[in-house]
Amino acid sequence: MNPVPLINHPCTVCCRPTSMWCSRCQSAWYCTPEHLQSDWPRHRKECVPATHAQNYNIIATPPPAEQQVIVVSAILFSPEEERPRIITVKCRPSQVPSQGMCPQPLVSGHFADGQAESIVLTQGLNGEPLRFPLHLWYSPTALSRCAPINRAIYHITSGAAAKAWCGTVVVLKFNGSRRQGYSDAGSNDLPALSAYFLAYK
Repeated sequence: MNPVPLINHPCTVCCRPTSMWCSRCQSAWYCTPEHLQSDWPRHRKECVPATHAQNYNIIATPPPAEQQVIVVSAILFSPEEERPRIITVKCRPSQVPSQGMCPQPLVSGHFADGQAESIVLTQGLNGEPLRFPLHLWYSPTALSRCAPINRAIYHITSGAAAKAWCGTVVVLKFNGSRRQGYSDAGSNDLPALSAYFLAYK
C-alpha cells in the first residue's frame, strides 16, 4: 500500500477516506493493510498491474537483478575429433560478487556422465609461470568407464605422451593470476597445454 498525499478516496471495505491504495493495480483504495488483506480474495480477480505510474508520490521498487551469464571461448579436446576446437562456455556468476569469486563454468554437458573435475595449469613451457593460468576440466571416471583415448590430445602431443588421456577435456583461461574470472582461450594456449599433456604421468 502506498500513501498518496492530499487525495482522499473511500476505502473499498469500510468507505472511510484514505490516501492509500493497492500498489499493484493502483486503483483500489484501503485505509489499512488489514482491509486490503481481508478484501484480497475478491480483489485479486480484478487486480491488474498498473501499466504506468501516475505522478503521485510513489517509490518504485526495481525488480531483483537477474544474474547475468558470462560467455567465454574455451578449447574442447573431444575424444572423437582429430584436433581441438574452440567452443563457447557459459559461466554462472559467483553467488557472492562482493567476495570476488570466479564465475562457475557450466561444462557438465560436455561430459558423458555429467561429472567433471578440474585442475589449474600455472606453468607453461620450460616451467615458466603462465600470466593467464589454464583451467582444465576432465572426466574423473573416463578411465574406469573405458572411455576412448582422446584423439585430439594424442594429435597435439604427436602420440609422445607418457600417459594417454581418456575422455573429454575442456580448457578455460583465467583472466589473470588471481583467478577471479575468465578470458577467451585460443590456439595460442595450445603449446602450454601440449607441454602439460606430454609431461603428465
